[in-house]
Amino acid sequence: MKKIEEFSDSDGVELVKMARKAVTELLENNSKISDSLFESKFDFNSGVFVTLNKQDSLRGCIGYPLPGKKLSEGLIDAAVSAATHDTRFNPVTADELDEIVFEVTVLTPPVEIKVKQSSEYLKEIKVGRDGLIVENAYTSGLLLPQVPTEYGWNTEEFLEYTCQKAGLEKKAWKDKDTKISKFQGVIFKEESPNGNIIRESSDDFL
Repeated sequence: MKKIEEFSDSDGVELVKMARKAVTELLENNSKISDSLFESKFDFNSGVFVTLNKQDSLRGCIGYPLPGKKLSEGLIDAAVSAATHDTRFNPVTADELDEIVFEVTVLTPPVEIKVKQSSEYLKEIKVGRDGLIVENAYTSGLLLPQVPTEYGWNTEEFLEYTCQKAGLEKKAWKDKDTKISKFQGVIFKEESPNGNIIRESSDDFL
């Protein structure tokens, strides 16, 4: 697996452009995109999320937290699913594509945070660097590293909102039966719909 610090800006451009191409191909031609050069270049397993934003509001976000798929496959599947299968929103239409900003986050494998007391989580998690997965025997929830910085949350609020994403009480992160894992990500996104593609992450992500 390629380390996230090894992703170049040009890699990010390819990933974001492919996410847009995959959604465009599906919505306009009802077919799944295929690109042998892209598949060959990103032929290694990695977690990945694709986020769609429209006028600074979330329009869809789906991905794979675990490196269970080749990045080339996971990226395309996540992009299509974010556009058409995020149950929080109506499916994206072809007419909307010129209003949507595409964002790709490539993830490191999640690592469980081992603590003796729940208060130690506050020291082990760094806002702006870490994404979180909260889970128990029945449910799980994930928030990407960029989410708490976008909303101005501190570490405790980040934990609380991740618990809520899992359908749990806000303070469930303090329960012994709750498992909390962290991961990092490198983020590439369009500055505007179909616009210049930038690396949004800082050294804190690496």
